[in-house]
Amino acid sequence: MEDNNNETRDEYLNAEFRKLEEELMKNHRIDPNLYLEYDVKRGLRDAGGQGVLTGLTEISDVCGYDLINGRRVPSQGRLYYQGININDIVAGLKGRRFGFEETIYLLLFGRLPKPEELEQFCNVMFELQDLSGRFVRDVVMKASSSNIMNALQRCILTLYTYDSNAEDISAGNVLRQSMDLIAKFPVIAVYSYHAYRHFRKGDSLLIRNPQKGLSMAENLLHILRADGKYTELEAKVLDIALILHAEHGGGNNSTFTTHVVTSSGTDTYSSVAASIGSLKGPRHGGANLKAQEMFDDIKSNVKDWENEEELTAYLKKILNKEAFDHSGLIYGMGHAVYTLSDPREVILKQFAKALAEEKGLSEEFAFYDRIERISGELIPEQRRFSKNVCANVDFYSGFVYTMLGIPKELFTPLFAIARMPGWCSHRLEELLNTSKIIRPAYKYVGKHTDFTPFEER
Repeated sequence: MEDNNNETRDEYLNAEFRKLEEELMKNHRIDPNLYLEYDVKRGLRDAGGQGVLTGLTEISDVCGYDLINGRRVPSQGRLYYQGININDIVAGLKGRRFGFEETIYLLLFGRLPKPEELEQFCNVMFELQDLSGRFVRDVVMKASSSNIMNALQRCILTLYTYDSNAEDISAGNVLRQSMDLIAKFPVIAVYSYHAYRHFRKGDSLLIRNPQKGLSMAENLLHILRADGKYTELEAKVLDIALILHAEHGGGNNSTFTTHVVTSSGTDTYSSVAASIGSLKGPRHGGANLKAQEMFDDIKSNVKDWENEEELTAYLKKILNKEAFDHSGLIYGMGHAVYTLSDPREVILKQFAKALAEEKGLSEEFAFYDRIERISGELIPEQRRFSKNVCANVDFYSGFVYTMLGIPKELFTPLFAIARMPGWCSHRLEELLNTSKIIRPAYKYVGKHTDFTPFEER
């Protein structure tokens, strides 16, 4: 009887919401011509697609052009962390285990650490990474979420209640909070995934404590895998992936969110939770998952991976909105700034190839490489423009994560783990250099109307 009542109630509510939706759609459509008339920078971009200048930063620089005789000339992509080229950062690791930790130090403090400074920094991070049993039991394990990003937001906001000085936004206290969040975040993400698999999928629950002395990349694999084991190359590739995703200028959506929310004077936990919400979106951090789903779709619809004519025909279907998700997009191709190449993709591709060889997946790597090359030629041809289209970091990241045995539910959370140092660095930069709330302008284009008394409507 109760089920019938609930069914009737749901039918009633669904019908009412459909009516309200029609009313909403009818009254919230703005004439698209008005955006042109008032020169609105939609998406904070000008007519040429360039980002509108809204702030200054020294944390990272994203370069896709050279300025020659006053003209912007496309160039090989370059990414700098605190002025240092990402290629030099990766090459300079020379097999060392704590590459991501060294990058965190660089982003937070503006310079590379000396050996003794890195050792001390890592020791502090080891002490911070542990979660209390109470927090794991009462927060992480309760009310598990099917989307780990939402679980991360909830956990981060709840950490506020465990901080006796949560509202203090002085630089020293925010630095303490930042290091604490950076250290704990990987553990929270993996534990949230285990909770999801146990409570929603019926898997056995295995919680393994992080091990002091291991790098973040090593600990991620250690606490994620049932046997806790990994190869040296696996840990190295994951470490590189974390470095490449750690920061990407102040203009990306989640980092801009960090600046906007920080400028209001709010606490660190609210700021980070807002950035996580931004990164969750498929137009931002969720893009690598979308790319991997697209590759899975191609695999299931193209019989011969080596047949370039067959691959080209199916990619044309995707571009013509006839296949996959009918969006007309080849995910992982194109970037707002990079033109000839994305330096993160170039580096990650090299490590993807090495990992594929170790895993016996060289044919699959060749499949990705083939699609990258064909898409780079096909997109300009189909879209009828001369601009070069390069693969971005999302093109190979899903493949790398899959080879590492990282489940799809953790693809975007892994991006968040990597990006946390960047967010925290930008929060500190905002707090130390500005004192005004970020408040963009919106022009009213509606009509002023007279109020109609209730009984006359």
